[in-house]
Amino acid sequence: MLKVLGGVGAWALLAAVVASTIFVGSERTVDLASHEATVSPDFSGDVVLRSGPILPDLRAPSGSRVGVEIELGKTDTTSLQELTARYAAIASQPEGQIAVVSRAVRTMAVAAAVQGAALAVLPFLVWVAVGRERRRVLLTRLPSVGGVATGLLVVLLVVALAAPVGWGRQDPAAQEWSTLGEFIGDEIPLPAQARDVEIMGDATTEETRRLISSAVSSYDQGLEFYTKAAEDAAGLELREPEDGETVAVLVSDRHLNVGMDKVARAIGDRAGATVAFDAGDDTSTGERWEAFSLDSVSAAFEDYDGRWAVAGNHDNGTFVRSHMEDLGWTYFDGEVIEGPGGSRILGVDDPRASGLGNWRDETGLSFSEVSDRVTETACAADEADDRVATLLLHDANMGRGALAEGCVDLVIGGHVHVQSGPTPVTAEDGRIGYRYTAGTTGGAAYAIAIGSKLRRAASVALITYREGRPVGIQSVTLQTNGRYDVDEYVELLY
Repeated sequence: MLKVLGGVGAWALLAAVVASTIFVGSERTVDLASHEATVSPDFSGDVVLRSGPILPDLRAPSGSRVGVEIELGKTDTTSLQELTARYAAIASQPEGQIAVVSRAVRTMAVAAAVQGAALAVLPFLVWVAVGRERRRVLLTRLPSVGGVATGLLVVLLVVALAAPVGWGRQDPAAQEWSTLGEFIGDEIPLPAQARDVEIMGDATTEETRRLISSAVSSYDQGLEFYTKAAEDAAGLELREPEDGETVAVLVSDRHLNVGMDKVARAIGDRAGATVAFDAGDDTSTGERWEAFSLDSVSAAFEDYDGRWAVAGNHDNGTFVRSHMEDLGWTYFDGEVIEGPGGSRILGVDDPRASGLGNWRDETGLSFSEVSDRVTETACAADEADDRVATLLLHDANMGRGALAEGCVDLVIGGHVHVQSGPTPVTAEDGRIGYRYTAGTTGGAAYAIAIGSKLRRAASVALITYREGRPVGIQSVTLQTNGRYDVDEYVELLY
């Protein structure tokens, strides 16, 4: 028994050593802060951000023994002012980016643990396979030239298997770090959240100081505005769900404004929401560099019971949908599926593609063709006694046909950045459905809404479900001055 316990202990110790070696030699490439970034773990206890040749590197405590080095790669912008403004906005709502790095580190840790456990078994398997007599013979030959050569070969083989990815790395040269407060001076108050941040000491140009100071100022303004808005949401007079009811938060047209995510979540918490809808246009062009926006909204509603989404006309291509699905959002493939509170839901991505300007192209099927197909699908489901309670679209205009035919209870969308509804629509057979268009949750005036404050009023909607149908909507608007306007709860009667 003692031999078994000793063997298990030796295996565990060897596995830990090998796994640690593999772990610190690992790296992953992720989309982070609008960059393609390389994440490498270590045991320094610090998060070190290597920002490239122009901006200085940053360092802050990780809060644990595990540290990480992040090397930022290519991005889409050549403007330092735009880049630093983007950093400031992301830093004010960092949960999504923290989640990205944490997932990467966990993945590397699990992979290293599995490899370490497997490699640590090999010596014991060899020990058993050789047998006692053969081991005695080999031991007598160990002092020979052949024995030494064999031993060295075994050591080299183990090292090659354990940490190949760490070869070729160079330790960084000696570095001088100073606190961010020392770097920017006393002219700009430093937020409490940034007091532990250090900056590379060799970044001394006046232009660099100006850019960093501007970013800190923008970060402070954005953090203060959106944090206060989230705190104020806790005091809003919102309708709360009764027994048997489910409340959904509807966000739309965020356009990269990650600051509003914690505000939308706070509004949802105040209203007792447990599920979320995203009506699209989370990005400006649907490119990979905009992944930080998708990571942020996903982190905000990560623990909700259900999350459904469609892609908007600005969410060009396949990246947005693919990334959001990886983060747990449910998209649609032309079928009616289960929705909030036991209801049935149907959705479709916007067929159009929009850029940063006013141009708009239709790709594949036209808007009207997709609208016709949505109507056919919804009405076929209704005839099959599988009525669509919610039709989730980016543009509610796509649901006009389904409402006119009396095949759906509620059509919701966004797109126009102006709230309207809920508006009742009576079909030819007398059945009533409703149409609701959400405003822009990101407070977007254009395709990009990154900034330290709102450019226009930001909207969030709360939809209540009971017995498988939407039964009420309440709209909440955050004005640019931080004031909330709360609409009356509107019952949906059928």
